[in-house]
Parts: sequence; structure tokens; C-alpha cells
Amino acid sequence: MAAFLSPGFNQDAEDRISLISIKSVNPSPDTLTKLVKRLRALTLNLLPVEVDPLSINDPTSRVITPQVITAYRGAAGDFTEALPYCLLRARAEFMWDANHNPADYGENRGRAIACEVLARRIVHLAEPDRIKAIMSTRYQHRQIDGDESEMSSALEMAIDQHCSIFLSSSEAQDVVNALWTGDIIQKNNDSHDIDYVPYADTREHTFWGHYDPSRLSVPRYQNIFRISVWFFFLAIYSRAVREPLERLDEAHKSLDESEIILYFYILLRFVTWRAFNFWNAIAFVTDSLLLTAFVLRILGLIADGENEAAFRLHSFQILSCVSPFIWYIGTMQICVARMLKESGIFFALLPVLAIGVGQGLYALDAADGSTDAPSTVVNVLIQALLQNPDYDKYSSSATGLTLFYLWNAVTAIVLLNVLISLFSSAYSEVIDDAEAQYLAFFASKTVGMIRAPDSYVYPAPFNLIEAFFIAPFEFLPVVRLSEKNYAKLNRYVMGFIFFIPLTFIAFYESTFETRKHTWMESWFRGSDEGSGDSPANRDPIVDDPACEGLEISKVPFSELIKVFPNTTQSSEATILKEVADVKKQLQELLTRLEKIES
Repeated sequence: MAAFLSPGFNQDAEDRISLISIKSVNPSPDTLTKLVKRLRALTLNLLPVEVDPLSINDPTSRVITPQVITAYRGAAGDFTEALPYCLLRARAEFMWDANHNPADYGENRGRAIACEVLARRIVHLAEPDRIKAIMSTRYQHRQIDGDESEMSSALEMAIDQHCSIFLSSSEAQDVVNALWTGDIIQKNNDSHDIDYVPYADTREHTFWGHYDPSRLSVPRYQNIFRISVWFFFLAIYSRAVREPLERLDEAHKSLDESEIILYFYILLRFVTWRAFNFWNAIAFVTDSLLLTAFVLRILGLIADGENEAAFRLHSFQILSCVSPFIWYIGTMQICVARMLKESGIFFALLPVLAIGVGQGLYALDAADGSTDAPSTVVNVLIQALLQNPDYDKYSSSATGLTLFYLWNAVTAIVLLNVLISLFSSAYSEVIDDAEAQYLAFFASKTVGMIRAPDSYVYPAPFNLIEAFFIAPFEFLPVVRLSEKNYAKLNRYVMGFIFFIPLTFIAFYESTFETRKHTWMESWFRGSDEGSGDSPANRDPIVDDPACEGLEISKVPFSELIKVFPNTTQSSEATILKEVADVKKQLQELLTRLEKIES
């Protein structure tokens, strides 16, 4: 073990890795799975007991020391560039163990965090020109059932697991920002998969070089396009519900232009549905309400008499319920999503208690031979939960009033306070780690826009054009085009449909984008505003004729820093180092005394 911990090992290993690119090695899923198992074994030995997660992520951690990082890099052998991917895979396995073995939850969670921290530190030590490849190269591993996993990169795996520690690193954010601005793009390879390549390598830096329909898939431009379409939708919705409608208003017996655009847009949105998460659940509720309103509106058009007016009235009533969902700005969406996730205990206990109390109240109501509708009991319980209890409803029955008192006491004193404490805890955790949470969210949003994309991206609602008029030329045997002609068809169609946005994009990138000169700017100025650490900066020489004989470096730099504390080590590590130095001095003293006595 001492061999790879020596200074010479790191340099030799890095030189060897730089010559053998991981892409040329192309490790198989079985090879990477073996590496993952080795990393798990290392982590189990590193953390055999539970350790505070905060101490693991501490920059001066006594757990993740430089020696430990070197050991993990040495454990990867010639596959160092795949090490972050394998560490994040090991993290996922430790989190699975934690969630399925409550007795060892703390131990496994600490091991998972250690793997994530190690992945971040190892990426930080990589060569700058290799970071994008390390973060974006896609691999496979062998799953527990023997199947090969889907292709995924270290960045994608970190996003899937919401690794805020890893995603908040400057290296991860550099890659995310490059994807966001389109400096790195996806390119299909011969294996029917995608590679990440610099966009500058595929196009000339001219207006027509940037007039490329594929630029619509860039997350930054997708985001602008979505916001523009959403504001248009809000304007159409506001016009569609601009005033209450009379049941017999002849002007509204048929669909007006605002309703046609509104319902057409929402039908197209169903075509763009993707993976299910919290905000897609909100979108699903919104789309369902709009679709229900649309169905009722159509039924009103084909119905006669009173049914026509009733369907129209219900349609606009449901349409009005959509307003809170579509005007939700989402500035607190990270906090809200986290709070709702943490409130599972409340939403698990509330229905159970509600069923028990509701059944008892309904049974008491049926004891006299006549009952109200079950919805009445539900309405009373909900009103009480929302701090508007109707005690007069059960004042004639002592038993019913007791049950109603029980419901109000448990919900107001116990359950709601549990919910408040859960919300407060979740909010505090998000706020305390606000920067990392935001950067993780931004990374997830960026990669989510380009993950598993179509070869040709038609932003909604124009994707319906692709589905009905373009896609048949790719699949149908009779009209199927060659790959080259199909690409040419898409370029022509997208260039015509999106002529205006593509013109703005090409003009902006060819005229105002300065990224083509960043290498020169960095060369002249450096990567930071100030100069780096160098011998000339440490002990500068005064060559000013007006200050002849005067010096800045009267005290050498090496003498000045002797009094500095070692901030790269924890206090425990510093104490242990000082104790080791004392032991070494004592050993030398004893050796000399033995020589004198002999």
C-alpha cells in the first residue's frame, strides 16, 4: 500500500492515464461492476461504524483525507476516469441498503455520502481538459438481476440521485453551464447512443454556421421558447375566462378563437408528457382539468335544451379552477416539493383517522332511521380540518359531539403540529443548503431538457407536426427515407417553421457570444482576476528606481507562513500529527542516549 501512496505513484499513474483514454479502453459493464464492488469493500472498511455525515463532507474531514483520496484513486487502476461514475453507483447501492435495512440506516447513509464526497474530490483533482469527458462519458454496469443498465454518465447518475454535494462543485457546474449554453451538444454515434462533443468542433463561427435547427434543443433556448409559449397560453386563458358567462348567451354557444387555441394547446401538451415527478403531477392535474373542461364544452355543443346550458356552465366552472395552477410562479418550488415529500407521515395518518371518525359519525346519523349523504360528513370533517368546525351539526347527540371533539382535537393539536414541524424541518434543511440545492436543481433542469432526446427537437406544440407529417417518413416502409434524406427533410421543415427564432439565435451567437475568444482572454488575464501563486509572487524583487535599496521581501515568504495554521487538516489530524512528531523526536533522543550509554 505504501507504494501507491508515495508521491511518485500519483505522477506515474496520471501520465499513464493520460496516454490511455477511457474511451479507447471502453470498459465493459462487468469490469465496472467489479470496480464498484471493490469501492464498496473499501468504503465498508473506511466506515465500519456510523459517522456524522457533516464530518464526512467537512473540507478538513478526518475521514476523507488526502491519503484516503489517493487510496481510492489507486484502487481504480487504469480506470481512473470511470471512478466518479463507479463511486456514484456505489452511493446508489449504499442508499438502497440504507432504505431497506433501517437498523443500519445511519451507517449506510454515511457510506453513501462518503462515496459522493470522494467522487467530488477526485473530479476536482483531475486534469482540467479531462473533466468534461469524465463527467459526460456514458457507461453501463451489471444490475443485480444480471441485465445491463441503461447508458448513463456520472453527471446523469448524480442528477438521478439528487447528489447536491457532487452537483454543487465547480467542475459539475462548468459542464452543466456548457450544456445549458450549448457549448457541449449531444451527437448520435454508431452504437445508437449519444456522445457529448464541443459544438465549436462541428460548426464554423459564422451566421450561417449557427443557423442550425439543432440549436433549438439547447436548454437555454428551449427555456426561452417554453416561457414565451407559456405567456402566450396565459394570455389566451385570461381571455377565455375574461368574464362570467350567462347560460343562454348566444355568443358563447360555439367555441370562440380563444377557446380553440386554449384547448388545442393543452391537447398538444399531452403529447409532450415525460417522466413522472412532483411538477409533472401538478401539470397532469392542470391538463386533466383543462381536458375535462374541453370535453364538457364539446358535450354542450352537441346537447339540446337545458343540458346544453348545464354542460357549458360546468365547463367554465372547471376551467376557472385551473387558474391557481397555471399562475403558480414556482419561486418556492424546491421548498414546496421537499416539504410535501417530508409530510408523508401526516398524509398517511390523516386518511386513517378520517375514515374512522367519518364512519362513526355516519353510523350515528343512521341510528335514527334517516341519513344525510356521505359527502355531508366529508364536508364537515374537511371544514373542521381547515379551522371552521360546525359544532351545531352534532349538538343533538352527545356521542356524535364527542367524536367530533375527538376529530378536532387530534387534527388541530396533534396532526397539524406534526405537519408544521415536518414542514419547518424540511424548509430549514433546504435553506441551510440553499446554494447546493439550487445548483442541483439547475443541473437537473438542464440535463432533463436534453436527456434521451429526439434527433430533431420540435418544441411543443410544434411537435405534433413532427408526429403526423415528419415521423412517417422515418418508419413507414412505403415512404421511408434514407437517414441522409430524412435529416435533410427535418432541416428544411424546421428551418421554415422556426425561421424567426433560429435567426435570432444565429445572430446572437455569431455576433454577441464571446466564448470564441475565451481562450485568448484566459491566456492574457488568467483563469482568475488575480495572479496565481508562483515564486515570483511569493518573494517579489523591487526594481523601482525611486525606491532603490528598499525591499518588500525583507522577511522570506517561507518564514512568514510558518505561523499559519494548517487549514487543510482537521484539529484532530493536526493534534495526531504533532503527537507523531513528538514521538519521532523522543525515539531519536532514546536512540542517541542508547548510543552514548553503549
